[in-house]
Amino acid sequence: MRTSFLSDDTICAVATAPGTGAIAVVRMSGPQSHDIACRLFYHHGKPFPKEHIQPYRTFYGQLVIPACAGQAATTLDEVLLTFFTAPHSFTGEDAVEISVHGSVYIQQRLLELLVAEGARMALPGEYTRRAFVNRKFDLAQAEAVADLIVSQNEAAHRLAMNQLKGGFSKQLQVLRSKLLDITSLIELELDFSEEDVEFADRSQLLQLLEETQGHIHTLTDSFCLGNAIKNGIPVAIVGATNTGKSTLLNALLGEERAIVSDIAGTTRDTIEEVMNLNGTLFRFIDTAGIRSTDETIEKIGIERTFRKIDEADIVLGMIDATLDSAAVEASARMILEKTDTTRQTLVLLLNKSDRCADTVADRIDQLKNTVCEALGAQAGHVYLQTLSAKTGNGLDQLKQTLSEVRQGMALGQDAVLVTNLRHYEALQHAATNLEAVRRGLQDALPTDLVAQDLREALYYLGSITGEITTDEVLGSIFGRFCIGK
Repeated sequence: MRTSFLSDDTICAVATAPGTGAIAVVRMSGPQSHDIACRLFYHHGKPFPKEHIQPYRTFYGQLVIPACAGQAATTLDEVLLTFFTAPHSFTGEDAVEISVHGSVYIQQRLLELLVAEGARMALPGEYTRRAFVNRKFDLAQAEAVADLIVSQNEAAHRLAMNQLKGGFSKQLQVLRSKLLDITSLIELELDFSEEDVEFADRSQLLQLLEETQGHIHTLTDSFCLGNAIKNGIPVAIVGATNTGKSTLLNALLGEERAIVSDIAGTTRDTIEEVMNLNGTLFRFIDTAGIRSTDETIEKIGIERTFRKIDEADIVLGMIDATLDSAAVEASARMILEKTDTTRQTLVLLLNKSDRCADTVADRIDQLKNTVCEALGAQAGHVYLQTLSAKTGNGLDQLKQTLSEVRQGMALGQDAVLVTNLRHYEALQHAATNLEAVRRGLQDALPTDLVAQDLREALYYLGSITGEITTDEVLGSIFGRFCIGK
């Protein structure tokens, strides 16, 4: 039988990574955690009375296996014990952290002792869920704990920390407060529906509604960037065959990840690798060379190339600098046609510059003219650079350009970006309901219909922070956490 998350018993789990290490930390949380720890802990060779507990102070001593079946008590390990008292702990309950040597045997034996004394093994995410239930933080902040644990770069860490501190939650509170003001007036009209009284000025309601809609749209628009920073900003390396795409991927990674050959069409499928560049993850995607072909497998690879271009935030367009002027211009126009510069950044790279140093300046001027002619005012979204992926000349400049592009994505120190798909979908539902409210007010629909759409918008916003949620949703969210967290 599955144990309820809402039980008030005492739980235990190893909080550190599985395996052998220098130390391991075992956590207990619940009303019996202090009693259980005191029964197993000896301080200065003597039992440790519960009256000697001092919260937030670490005690050194021995963890003792109690006498049993005629066998004398034995020492399991020398440990450090830290007590926390409710409500001033991570879970909001009485809690204990036991630091032991990292032996797998010691960890397992300690858990057996704790269970024998009355604790039980924690479920995945149960510590964080208890913290949520005890109002240590809201649901969005609880999910930020998981994001913080798995963050692999500075930008993802900063986003998770900002959400953990409540940056996203505060914005949602402002939105819900505005909507509650609207709803209260609408609901008041329903109470006096027989008198046909309007308590809410419709023009003011529409203005307030538009402000709220604008704020929600800003948050939903940030999901693309937030998700990219969390999982790696997608960068598609595209171009015709034999322009040096795979050579560039290998040069960026510093290893032979992709096969490099003079034979056209070597890359048949996409190859993806992640690289940490100045604290931000970039997900580089080497694609099949674009050309006309009747070869079935290569055609499938080229179709995937087009999809990856569409999904990318940054497109690296590779052009062979050794080609004649007409071929260079044709390559540039082909890449420009496949890139949406209104939402994507394009970096055109004139590769193999080491083989045509005398003409590379003319090629760059030619590219500038081609880009300006094709894009007009949007030409400012395109970077032009020379490169030799083979020798590495220009590689540092390319990395600098990628860093500048990321900085231009408006990720400030306290930026609030949506990184969670559940949050994004809830915001989308709320936006749909608010649009229905706006149309209802403009079309003078019955007040009860408008009120219902407002209630649904409030429900979806409340579901993000956990003000309104179901046990099934909570189980899905916290079930993805590791045991011990």
